[in-house]
Amino acid sequence: MTTPAGSAETNIPQAGPSAFDPHRPPERELLDDCVHCGFCLPTCPTYQLWGEEMDSPRGRILLMDLAAKGEIPLEGPFTEHIDRCLGCMACVTACPSGVQYDKLLESVRPQIERNVERERGDQLFRNAIFALFPYKRRLKAAALPGALYQKLRTVPAIGKLADKAIGRLATGGFSRLAAMESLLPPVTVREAFATLPVHTAAIGERRGRVALLSGCVQDVFFHRVNEATVRVLSAEGYDVEVPRDQQCCGALELHSGREESALGRARRTIARFEHLDVDTIVTNVAGCGSSMKDYGHLMSDDPEWAERAKAFSARVKDVHEVLAALEPRAPRSPVGDKDASRGLRVAYHDACHLGHAQKVRAEPRAVLRSIPELDLVDIPEAELCCGSAGIYNMIMPEAADDLGKRKADNVRSVRPDVIVTANPGCLLQIGKHLASESGDGSLPLLHPVQLLDASIRNVPVPRT
Repeated sequence: MTTPAGSAETNIPQAGPSAFDPHRPPERELLDDCVHCGFCLPTCPTYQLWGEEMDSPRGRILLMDLAAKGEIPLEGPFTEHIDRCLGCMACVTACPSGVQYDKLLESVRPQIERNVERERGDQLFRNAIFALFPYKRRLKAAALPGALYQKLRTVPAIGKLADKAIGRLATGGFSRLAAMESLLPPVTVREAFATLPVHTAAIGERRGRVALLSGCVQDVFFHRVNEATVRVLSAEGYDVEVPRDQQCCGALELHSGREESALGRARRTIARFEHLDVDTIVTNVAGCGSSMKDYGHLMSDDPEWAERAKAFSARVKDVHEVLAALEPRAPRSPVGDKDASRGLRVAYHDACHLGHAQKVRAEPRAVLRSIPELDLVDIPEAELCCGSAGIYNMIMPEAADDLGKRKADNVRSVRPDVIVTANPGCLLQIGKHLASESGDGSLPLLHPVQLLDASIRNVPVPRT
């Protein structure tokens, strides 16, 4: 179904009561901004996969318009096509009319969660995800059997049995469970239970004071990234505070439409950080930073929290923004093989919630280019999502796999020595699909600050 710009379908009169409830429905002005020009189509992952108009941004906006005018209910096709959206926001970058699809999706997903009854199995699976991932203590508890499972999997006989079992799950209607298993990050008990210092002093003259959001999945399964972040900020002249009792920022729930619980976590995050004597609140996770920068908008209609949220969001910066704002201070050394005839070839993947949502593109590249003799290359089809997208690769594993394979092929095409990206989900998703072919699993996948940390300390590039 293709809807040309200016067609009668885009100007449907109000047919009846809106299908949306009165709590923050999509705004009429934002819906009307879309002129259905089609510039979003080449950058939309689901449109690229299926070529279906209703799985494009302009198609989904048309569905929102129809629901707002009482033409269609939220149940059925509306929910199906909204659920298929990754929320990558590539369309926001591509749109010449400035359509705020991010704000539209942000208002519509909670409407679905409040008003549409999901199938029991689907609801149970989603509930299980959110009963685990936002809770650091539960993740740490899960790390213990996870580490044991990964160790046993290295035993050839057990590994073959596990592969068969996962294959049966994938073909027996349990593809979501198989997807979760395939995305299990490398687990070490030491890393899962490690803690960051509450205070790390700046090396040399102090340039500023920052507080770090350590995250949930990030701190348990990618603690080494947090450690590298603290070392780099300290080396560049920043005092770093890491509040011990901080909790989930709510990003994962927010991006999935679980508005009430997400806002509860957002309020707790604001309350924990707002009184700290710091200049900036730093995050090294694209999805977390995107949500935290949006707290001011999300709570704009809350008299008690509106100003506090706005002030908090104004202080949030991605770590690359902080590092790129001033001239590098800590000496850098070349990274990679000292005997190689060329510099380390590094492929940079723009995490969607960093590049599209936060518009932070130049800063990570500037940070990486501060490393001597580094050959930085971009990936073809950089605007297309890798398929991670929060919980998308767990609830929509087939579509996520198609996008992951496409991203892995594009990564291979530039023949990198290392891949870097600033989001844990992207690291896991790309790593999964690079490892699907023999030999590709040996490529290191890192956060950019890990590479910078190795350069500043003049140590070998870490493998993970």
